Amino acid sequence: MARPDKAAAVAELAGQFRDSNAAVLTEYRGLTVAQLKTLRRSLGENAQYAVVKNTLTKIAANEAGISTLDDLFNGPTAVAFITGDPVESAKGLRDFAKDNPNLVIKGGVLDGKALSADEIKKLADLESREVLLSKLAGAFKGKQTQAAQLFQALPSKLVRTVDALRAKQEEQGGAE
Repeated sequence: MARPDKAAAVAELAGQFRDSNAAVLTEYRGLTVAQLKTLRRSLGENAQYAVVKNTLTKIAANEAGISTLDDLFNGPTAVAFITGDPVESAKGLRDFAKDNPNLVIKGGVLDGKALSADEIKKLADLESREVLLSKLAGAFKGKQTQAAQLFQALPSKLVRTVDALRAKQEEQGGAE
């Protein structure tokens, strides 16, 4: 029978897995408490970094419907639960890992899909959601401008064509 404190910890972790958009598993062996504090700040406001017990976290992940992470629960493990933009937090982890090689990104999950460590690094290379949305809006605006120019060009081209035909008829009519 499970102890109440362990059952509560599993329930809390399962809730965090369910409530987060993404979760990234890391190995933190060799990092100091001060470095972990710096890492937590670098993840941004939309992420919570927690040092966890592998067995309890594995049970919690399975309860939350995430079984793809089972192989990653070995060694000292910490999980970054991300509730906001996963790109921002992935960048924070990547940048911190560059400066502190003791932090190893093991893998994670994004919207229920398993991610390898390389995929998390690719995610970190993306631009933020706001930048991508502004680029998309700019592309739509550009397409609208092109369409407007096309619609304006058609009537003016028609008028020039009619004027050219009228001039040609007048030349032919005057020559006969």
